[in-house]
Amino acid sequence: MTIEYLKRADRKSTDDASDVRATVQAILDEIEAGGDEAARKYAAKFDKYDGNVVLTRDEIDAAAAKVPMKLKDDIRFAWDNVRRFAEAQKETIRDTEIEVVPGLIAGQKAIPCQAAGCYAPGGRYSHIASALMTVTTAKVAGCGHITACSPPRPGVGISPAIIYTADICGADSILALGGVQGVAAMAFGLFGLPKADILVGPGNQFVAEAKRILFGRVGIDMFAGPTDSLILADETADPEIVAWDLVGQAEHGYNSPVWLATTHRPLAEKVMELVPGFINQLPELNAQNAAAAWKDMAEVMVVSNREELAQVADSYAPEHLHVQAADLDWFLGRLQCYGSLFLGEETTVAFGDKSSGPNHVLPTSGAARYTGGLSVHKYMKLVTWQRATRDGAKPVAEATARISRLEGMEGHARTADVRLKKYFPDQSFELTATE
Repeated sequence: MTIEYLKRADRKSTDDASDVRATVQAILDEIEAGGDEAARKYAAKFDKYDGNVVLTRDEIDAAAAKVPMKLKDDIRFAWDNVRRFAEAQKETIRDTEIEVVPGLIAGQKAIPCQAAGCYAPGGRYSHIASALMTVTTAKVAGCGHITACSPPRPGVGISPAIIYTADICGADSILALGGVQGVAAMAFGLFGLPKADILVGPGNQFVAEAKRILFGRVGIDMFAGPTDSLILADETADPEIVAWDLVGQAEHGYNSPVWLATTHRPLAEKVMELVPGFINQLPELNAQNAAAAWKDMAEVMVVSNREELAQVADSYAPEHLHVQAADLDWFLGRLQCYGSLFLGEETTVAFGDKSSGPNHVLPTSGAARYTGGLSVHKYMKLVTWQRATRDGAKPVAEATARISRLEGMEGHARTADVRLKKYFPDQSFELTATE
């Protein structure tokens, strides 16, 4: 495959990643030792917030009253889509059992985590959609207790829209805490809440590092980096739509890669011509983010055919993959590595980010090679069970004894021997294997 780069990234999204691990570890250690008061101290230090941490019912209702009805309608529309998609996903995993050999029955059960902690960013942007995606899926999965957590603003608290969203989606508790202290509060079970079994949701590098450090003690959705998006396009694509789709994702931040691969060089050239002007139409902060991402992180490449488009996609393994080309069914069948796939110009990554239904918490930095995004399944443990009749246990015990001895694990072998002796005292067995 030959790729002609019309624009190549000046650096990778990890080039400016600072070593925050020591800082985050120190905060986690202090909060674990100091409990609620230590978490409050960091809320005051980093968020300039000294208000109530666990929101009361009156505070939640007061926040909901501040949300305009039209926005409530939009949030409920998105919530309904996310909920129904999660319910459909849950239906794909069912309890099952099989008679493996006569008399030996094995099965599978799907058991939800008892407690989930859902983080919704509230710094540069108030991520209503993150509360939608994380809390709703935890609720559909059947988690016993769901804590939603979001950074408060000085003298204001959490965005009323985030509070309203977390509440209607099913959060049992809402914490006005951000950053490492918010993650720690959910993981350590502070403020009278149950310890989270799983932590989910996007956040800045400090939130991501806190989840990384805590992984193992708790489950997490994934290790997340800056969001990234790839568009595959041919001569049928509309350059204006392609350009806006790139700009829309670049607005996430200065280190958010956006890529375009196309079989049509004139399209690539037109998109590169349009993007700077579209960026300048954004509000100042959004424009700064998008301009930096476009300058340092964006790539535009031309390839020969659609198979090469697919090869580019599989090699980049993008978080978001958007196909704006003919024969969408071919791409749906061919593409292998992506967090979420958007087919045709009639959909866009922003639809998935906000309201269309599939989850927007997705693998970044090439992780789509081996994992998918957040779903109702992430909150559920697939556990197995087995039971047997004595006759059913007989061939399994014989095989187990021989394999165990071949491996040198005599104790394992004896657990099989003792059952054969008890159940079949009048029979003899050859329980030593030779290589």
